[in-house]
Amino acid sequence: MKVLGLLGTHNPDGVTSQMLQAVLKGAATSAETELVNLNDYALTPDKPQAKNPDLDKLEAKLLAADVWVLAAPTYIGGLAGVMKNFMDCFRNRIARYNAVGEAVPDRFKNKHYVTISDCYAGGIENYVTGVTDNAFKSMDKFLTMGGLIKLREIVVTNTFGMQQLPAKKRAEGERVGAKAAQKKEKDDSTVKRYIQLFFMIAVMALLTMGIEALIGQVVPLANFWAYYGMFVIIFYVLLASILHFFTVVKHRRR
Repeated sequence: MKVLGLLGTHNPDGVTSQMLQAVLKGAATSAETELVNLNDYALTPDKPQAKNPDLDKLEAKLLAADVWVLAAPTYIGGLAGVMKNFMDCFRNRIARYNAVGEAVPDRFKNKHYVTISDCYAGGIENYVTGVTDNAFKSMDKFLTMGGLIKLREIVVTNTFGMQQLPAKKRAEGERVGAKAAQKKEKDDSTVKRYIQLFFMIAVMALLTMGIEALIGQVVPLANFWAYYGMFVIIFYVLLASILHFFTVVKHRRR
């Protein structure tokens, strides 16, 4: 098992680097680890007749690793340029492309990854406004394009003037690293998702019936169609609220 950390920031000793090192420290309890500073490589896109030799070196490291840990700060609402440049240059290697230009997972398929980002905003502000959302989404899109499986993401907030990573966050990073090093070779969450769906529907149906019973005490539901129509409306509102939470609100990090 090998865990590879990719550091995409201009400050090799900053909070981003400290969190990445914490994750690798946790992983080192049961796996081989390596930290790669992307600033040490001259990364430019491949040319038709000349591949970038530093991209070749990184590709070999990425192929040899089972888990990737990408760490980059959020700058001006987006991913830091060092990491973004790596992803732009490596995009033609992360997957193969079919005849119509669609990315198809290839050599990196079923590897696992952890993402790290940080920002000046406080935890509540980041949760409400999603300051780090674009940074995480950029990394997720790049990695899932290659067929990698996400394990976890870590965010550090309120980093303005911060010189040392808080002990609580350092411990979180070590826990994530230790768990990442124990990942399964291949994930199959189908059964888990069906179980989650079953309980979600069961709870929603129970809430719908309870709300409908309360409404029935105020507005008589005298026939089947009135009862059915009210059930559909309440169920729809609950479903829409839950989907909104899991697709929007839950992805706003603190």
